[in-house]
Amino acid sequence: MSDATLHAHSPDPDSFAVQIADSIESFIVATTEVAKGDEPDSAIPFLLLEVSQLLLAGGRLGAHEDILPEERYEPDTGPDLDVDDLRERFAALLDPVDVFSEVFDPYEPRKAPVPFRISDNLADIITDLRHGLAHYRAGRTTEALWWWQFSYFSNWGPTASATLRALQSLVSHVRLDQPLAELDGLDTDEDVADDALAEEAGRVMLREIAAPLGLRTRK
Repeated sequence: MSDATLHAHSPDPDSFAVQIADSIESFIVATTEVAKGDEPDSAIPFLLLEVSQLLLAGGRLGAHEDILPEERYEPDTGPDLDVDDLRERFAALLDPVDVFSEVFDPYEPRKAPVPFRISDNLADIITDLRHGLAHYRAGRTTEALWWWQFSYFSNWGPTASATLRALQSLVSHVRLDQPLAELDGLDTDEDVADDALAEEAGRVMLREIAAPLGLRTRK
């Protein structure tokens, strides 16, 4: 992509900047609607779809050459919008499958799985994306692309990837008729060792996520 294309403020729908911004705004709007809880039966598969689509935009940013901001210091976008209410809505919607375990860096040897929450991850992703969107809406297209690319590598990309694996696992457990292990006792506030993670998993009945996917529970 030429420097002229990056710096242009054209609404050309085929431009890289417009496509990335549209994908990001679509994710924010769609997941915020899911968090309202109006359609809980479709929340998990819908989030799986939205996170998958967001990571396509992230992959495009990751494969792109380094995008450098026009200014030495990042312009102030004002305070980030509070996401605590959104986080709480996701947590209530996803209970009891909100907490999952993840290896943060697969290339760092002998690291224990760490507990995360899908609700925390989604709220954090949205915070990062909104920050770049504030630049974009202010006409600072290159700054927005720089921020989205940088934060894709440093935060929202790994976070979204981990979230996608958790959501895909939930759907797979249902499709393959494999009841989940109980998540009671697995919490992000505790330092849990490898063996403890497995032991504390317990049993979550298939019906906990079969209903949201429109599938029958096993009798």
